[in-house]
Parts: sequence; structure tokens; C-alpha cells
Amino acid sequence: MSASVSRTSTIVSGDENAELHHEAYPEPNEKGGFDPFEVRFEEGDPQNPKNMAVWRKWYITVTGGLLLLNATFASSAPSGVVVQLIEEFHMSQEVATLAISLFVAGYCVGPLFWGPLSEQYGRRIVFLIGFGFYTCFQVGCALSPNTGSILVFRLLGGIFAAAPMTNSGAILSDIWDAKSRGKAMSLFTIAPFAGPAIGPTVGGYITVAGASWRWVFWVLTIYAGVCFLQIVFTIPETYEPILLVKKAVQRRKETGDERYYAPFERNKLSFTKRLEHILARPFRILFREPMLIAITLYMSFVYGCIYLLFEAYPIVFTEGHGLNYGASGLVFLPIPIGGALAIAAYLLYFNPRYERAVEQYAPNPVPPEKRLEMSLPAGPIFALSFFWFGWTSYPSISYWAPMMSGLAMGLSVQFIFLSLFNYIIDAYLFVAASALASNTVVRSLFGAGFPLFATQMYDTLNPRWASTLLGCIAALMMPIPFVLVKFGPRLRQKSRYSPTKPVKKETSPA
Repeated sequence: MSASVSRTSTIVSGDENAELHHEAYPEPNEKGGFDPFEVRFEEGDPQNPKNMAVWRKWYITVTGGLLLLNATFASSAPSGVVVQLIEEFHMSQEVATLAISLFVAGYCVGPLFWGPLSEQYGRRIVFLIGFGFYTCFQVGCALSPNTGSILVFRLLGGIFAAAPMTNSGAILSDIWDAKSRGKAMSLFTIAPFAGPAIGPTVGGYITVAGASWRWVFWVLTIYAGVCFLQIVFTIPETYEPILLVKKAVQRRKETGDERYYAPFERNKLSFTKRLEHILARPFRILFREPMLIAITLYMSFVYGCIYLLFEAYPIVFTEGHGLNYGASGLVFLPIPIGGALAIAAYLLYFNPRYERAVEQYAPNPVPPEKRLEMSLPAGPIFALSFFWFGWTSYPSISYWAPMMSGLAMGLSVQFIFLSLFNYIIDAYLFVAASALASNTVVRSLFGAGFPLFATQMYDTLNPRWASTLLGCIAALMMPIPFVLVKFGPRLRQKSRYSPTKPVKKETSPA
């Protein structure tokens, strides 16, 4: 049996990590050479997305971040017009909260399809389908005549808006090498928190200006439409196995020789198997990986706390301090400002340390645990920010005191997510989209669920003790990055999905 056939058999038998690795990076056969008809990227190949011009890589990175900002901005923008929705449709407060929670709940469904589909059909088609329908559903929200229609369109909008939640991060792994990916990810990861923080400000000032609540959704429609056109005209396919298929088709056309093939073409699955592959892979990876479970629980709690603030902040600042809806939206801004400070710290301090580690570990890859450095101090800061917010939330204390806790919160959240996102991509490089998909689903369950009990919790316990409870839970989860630093190499050695193994001889970087 030839080496190429033997490898194909391995692929079909279910070793997913070997499958995805081989689809873009074929291995030599037993004679030390490659199958001459197996199409692959040569060194410096212009069709390889990692060989794109640097300016184009940054354009794609920024665009991916804007797509993600779009989706997260849409999740929270209606919070500023909740009062209008209640008045027009005679909703209860809980039903009005669903206008936010159902959109985030859509993130639980969408990634089940978008991440694995992008690994079967490519990144570009997933973006086009996702944002095309997402734009249409924003129009549906703007024209909704009743409570039922707006809730349904919000849920559907969230499902299709979830495409960049997994796809944008996967694109970064397509176009950047490990040494450069951290800088790109630092700009990318602020979007999940900048969007929700900006949304209430826009919605709040639409209410203050006396405009209809429908204008929130028209603004979202315009933003989504512009992003959709940007995808159509400027975002190329970046997934290497799909690009190799196109290259193989072109080679067969040019030479007339049908023996040329891409490894991905040899991976023929039945419809049932392909459907199972798409839907089950994210959770199969999640439940088999203790590292991913721990990371996902930590990130999910942090993410849920961000969305919980959409209910907690109005209790403290609107009811307690008497701020109007526009000003109450502005109190969210310290969170993205803190995130921006975290990015500056990363670019000036943490990333240069990582670049030195790349040189010291060469030619071996840097262990993914080096990505966790930022999350070690971030955990205590995140817990502290809730104690700070809670115990300065008295109406007798200036609103600047609880508002400034957002700086510490934004800084710590950015460090936690930047560190753990990079860790997931480095540790699960060839199944990154599926790993991010399972992470996004669970994270979104927390984001959708936390606002539903936030008002009752803050009313029952009062802002001081409710925030203290969250701070204590955050403190209990602080050890997770420390445990991964110590035991991560051993866990990766036993992993069936992680392509990286501990380096036998390491020289610890300064």
C-alpha cells in the first residue's frame, strides 16, 4: 500500500488532529520524499495565506475584529431602549431582558455550525452566509410589530451573528505565525468587550434624543450591511486545506493530469458522517480535554459577569445616582478603556517577552503555557474589581468610584481573554475553530443566563453583597491559570488534539 493511501486510511479512521495537520502540511513518505502528485504549499508560495503582505494581514485582522465588534455591539444595544420596548409592547421587565439574552443565546447555536463548517467549506463562505442573513434579521427587528416577532428576530440574529465569534479567531491562526499572532490577537480580543460596552451608550442616547427604539436596529442594519459588503469585496479565503483543493483543481486543469490531488479531497465522508463531524466535533474536543473544560468555565464566568452588568449598572447608576439613560450608558466606557490599557501593556511588555521566548526555544515551538503569563495577575484584579464596584456603590458615594472599577475590570478581562484565547489556538492549532466553537457555546450560555437573574440578585442582596458574591466566585477560579502553567505540559502530552508536545530541554526566557 502506498504511503498516501495509508495516510488517507488514518484520516478516515478518526484521528482528527492528524487529519487537519496533514491537509495543509503533508509528511514525507517512508523513502523520505513526498508523493509527487500531492499538491502542497512550497516555501514562499504566494497562495499560502501566511505569505500574504503584512499590510493585508493587518487589514484582515482589523476587519475580523470589526465583524466581531458588530456582533457584540448588537447584543447589548437594545438595553438602552428597554423602557421604550416595555411601553410600546407592554412587556414585563423579564421579557424585555430577553431581547438581550436571546441574542446572546443565539451564540450557543451558531458556533455549533459555523466553526466546524468553516473547517469543511472554508472561512469566506461562512462569513458570507452568516452576515448576509444577520443583516436581514436586523431589518426584521426594526420592522417588528409585536413582542413575539422582535424576540424571534433577535434569536435568529444572534445565531447568524455568531459566525465571527469562531471564524475571526480561526482566520488569525490561518494568516499569522505563532510569533506574530499575539499582536494580532491583542487587537482582536478587545471587540467582545468593547461592543457590549458601547451598545448601551448608543441605545441610551437614542432614548434621550426622543428617537424611536427602531432606530437602534436601523443603525445595526447599516453597520451589518457595510460589513457584509466588506466581506464580499475584500476578505479572501484563508483556510489552507481549502486553498490546496483549489490549487489541485488548477493543477489538474493546467496539466490535464487527474492524478494531482489535495489531501482534503481524499477525505470523503457520507452525509451522515459529515453532519456528525460538524455538530459533534466541538463538544467531542471539549469533553475530552480537561484543559479546555477549565479554560471554558473560567472564560464563561468572566463573560457572564460582563453581561450581568447590563442589569447591575442601571440599578447602581440610574436608580441609585439618578443618571439619565444616555449618561448611564457612558458609565460602561471605562471597561473598554481598561481593555485598551491592557493591549498597550501587552504590546510594550508581554509580547516582547514572548518574542524573546520564540528565539530561545527555536527551532521548537514555544510551549503554549507561555501565553498564560498575563492571566496570572489578571485573576486577582478581576475579583478585586467586583469588591471595588460593590462597596463603593452607595448613593452617598460619588458615582466616579464604582464607575472607575470598570478600568480594573476591563484590564483584567482583556488580559484573561487575550491569554486564554492565545492558549487555545496554540494548544489546539489544527482544530482551533472547533475548540473556539465549543468555548463560545458555553460562554454564551453564561452570557445569556446571567442577565436573567441579575436584577433579582441585586435587588434581593443589594449591590454590595451581590458584587461580593461574584468577587468570591472569581477568587475561587483564580488558580486555574496557575494549575495550567504547572500541569499543562503533562495534559498536552496525553491530549489527542494538541499538536504541541513539551520540549525536552528548555531554556527559560527572562
